[in-house]
Amino acid sequence: MSRQLVVSPSPHLRSANTTSNIMFDVILALFPALFVSVIYFGWRALLVTVVCAASCVVFEYLIRRIMKRDNTISDLSAVVTGMLLAFNLPPSVPLWVAVLGCFFAIVIVKQLFGGIGQNFANPAISARIMLFISFPVYMTTWLRPFAYQYSEGVDTVASATPLLAVNEADTLALFLGNVPGCIGEVSALALLIGGIYLAVRRVIHPLVPLVFLGTVFLFTWAAGDNPLNHLLAGGLMLGAVFMATDYATTPATLEGKLIFAVGCGLVTSLIRIFGSYPEGVSFSILLMNLLTPLIDRFTMTRPFGTKGGNVHG
Repeated sequence: MSRQLVVSPSPHLRSANTTSNIMFDVILALFPALFVSVIYFGWRALLVTVVCAASCVVFEYLIRRIMKRDNTISDLSAVVTGMLLAFNLPPSVPLWVAVLGCFFAIVIVKQLFGGIGQNFANPAISARIMLFISFPVYMTTWLRPFAYQYSEGVDTVASATPLLAVNEADTLALFLGNVPGCIGEVSALALLIGGIYLAVRRVIHPLVPLVFLGTVFLFTWAAGDNPLNHLLAGGLMLGAVFMATDYATTPATLEGKLIFAVGCGLVTSLIRIFGSYPEGVSFSILLMNLLTPLIDRFTMTRPFGTKGGNVHG
């Protein structure tokens, strides 16, 4: 009996990991932070999160139909984008502003550039920056924890964010989340639990968030600030664990990822210490997203014998 040779392009190794499995793990990792946020901010935090997740799924379904492409809502990436965007919004944000952010994230940043894996920047980060620039009042109005218990329907109680007085903030409150802030940023403990889960599941490489956080710690310590409070305040933990580890918008090699993480840490620290914005995590990740192709160019492994670039092994 003759044998047939089947020639096919790489990869030839099969893995049980799929996009939907990875995204499901990310969703599970986000639940501790969502749970804590609902405790502190009430039903409004859950409502904003559900609206964002549902809006992202609807927008992805519709734009894929309009563009006559296979639908991709089953891979759960739209749900993750919606949850991450919601986690970057104050619980008091008007729902129409959140929906507008979802449209920008899915249609403009993700699908118009080819869909998952083709987007040049993190959709949730890009949408947050767009909303921050367009609606600064809505994006900087915070709820005090448990304010909903004292006044029914309260959704616009303003309070300073921890970053405005990061050196004097209560470190334990920052760690547990009993502070004003965005939905998914408030509890460093909850985000760490999610990060450990992702690392154990090998969804993310733990060195990336550790280098990001370590860079901020060293830079703020050298600047004379309270480095521990900087790690726990604002969106640093959320960005380091869930956004600086995004597969599509970060470098492909470990060397490149570490360069990316250091860059994020430096830019975040510079904006926090010397800039006029209260937070620098979103801007730092977006900037490094834009530099990712350049980082890949100088760190990507090239086949032995080819000309140009670095040859590793």
